[in-house]
Amino acid sequence: MAHDERPTLRFLGGTGTVTGSRFLLESNGARILIDCGLFQGYKQLRLRNRAPFPVPPSSIDAVVLTHAHLDHSGYLPALVRDGFSGPIVCSAGTAALVGLLWPDSAHLLEEEARFAARKGFSKHDSPAPLYTTADAERALESVSVRRFGETIGLPGRVEAELHHAGHILGAAHVRFRASGRELHVSGDLGRADDALMIAPEPLSALPPAHALLVESTYGDRAHPVTDPAEELTPVLERVLGRGGVVMIPAFAVGRAQALLLHLSRLRRAGRIPGVPVYLNSPMSVDATALYRAHPDEHRVTGDDLADLYELATMVRTVDDSKLLNLRGGPMIIVAASGMLTGGRILHHLAAYGGDARNAIVLTGYQAGGTRGAALAGGADSLRIFGREIPIAAEVVQLESMSAHADAEQILDWMRGAHVDRAYVVHGEPDAADVLRGRIERELGVRARVPEQGEQVEV
Repeated sequence: MAHDERPTLRFLGGTGTVTGSRFLLESNGARILIDCGLFQGYKQLRLRNRAPFPVPPSSIDAVVLTHAHLDHSGYLPALVRDGFSGPIVCSAGTAALVGLLWPDSAHLLEEEARFAARKGFSKHDSPAPLYTTADAERALESVSVRRFGETIGLPGRVEAELHHAGHILGAAHVRFRASGRELHVSGDLGRADDALMIAPEPLSALPPAHALLVESTYGDRAHPVTDPAEELTPVLERVLGRGGVVMIPAFAVGRAQALLLHLSRLRRAGRIPGVPVYLNSPMSVDATALYRAHPDEHRVTGDDLADLYELATMVRTVDDSKLLNLRGGPMIIVAASGMLTGGRILHHLAAYGGDARNAIVLTGYQAGGTRGAALAGGADSLRIFGREIPIAAEVVQLESMSAHADAEQILDWMRGAHVDRAYVVHGEPDAADVLRGRIERELGVRARVPEQGEQVEV
């Protein structure tokens, strides 16, 4: 690309869905990939993970990560295996978290492939994982840590800057400069009122942008003003009072720590019974330690974080996890994954989901096509490990624990900033379109929802 030509942006994921965020910036002959996430949810989306990457991985010069969640970072082990050899640029917090997330993701993929082969419920003769633990470890060798606010030089005479986005540890929204054009990528924005994380830096604090990619996970709704503790208390009192097991599927990074924060505060205030609490996720245990190591990114005191360890029994081994399925209630189990797409929570659902004394508490967004979305929609059975598991347990969907900004908070983050055009990404079709309309009407910014595979000039 000639120097005086405008950079281009290609939407390789994160369009029409809240997963698979992948955006390709091309400038002066260089290719910069912004996020490289896994597609999750509906099978037709998950199949994209198995398709060849839209451009040869070896042709990509660098990757910039907004944050560590797998829908933004989780395809990178496969990208590196298939030929990408450039740097993976991210914040220190993101680097620490992907050090947990990628090997864990690979381990789960390997475990699922072995289980499918052993039980014979795969359509393939020799089920293979999307990538291996060795692939994940190799990808980690390419991670390049940069500071928030630092000017980062990238191939193609592109510059980038990371700015705090709240949401989870290390999360950033990112400014790119290329050939005199300014592109801003929101990543996933946190909430200004989050109990754990600091608020996102406002977009208005930065120079005007020619183009903005803005997430729309909650683009069509407002979070309730309810305190999460107030939502949790009634279901915990009710279920624990009848001797039941409260199963809380939670993302290992961010949501698990926020849950333990609220549970420890409720316990300290004497508002919930003193039953055993288990954090059944080695990655959640390790991630909680990382949160303690980065106090500049959260608003919680050291005493509150210390209480997380005093509250919960940390479960690491498979044998200890299995013992929980024999223990019975009353107890609280917090376990990954947050949308029931895999992990130890599935074994707990198989053990306890058929008993009406128990409860399943969903704590965040449930992407279409996931088991979590099916439960939220009233499903009375779930397909787990190749068989139908009846669900008689009470299902409660909390509305107040999302780590994403809602529509009003996204608009507030944009308000006062000068943006020529906004591209609304990382949202289901209805949410993205509602936010698009509000951006145009309320902020006077041209906005649209891009198509998968579409290329635009910045």
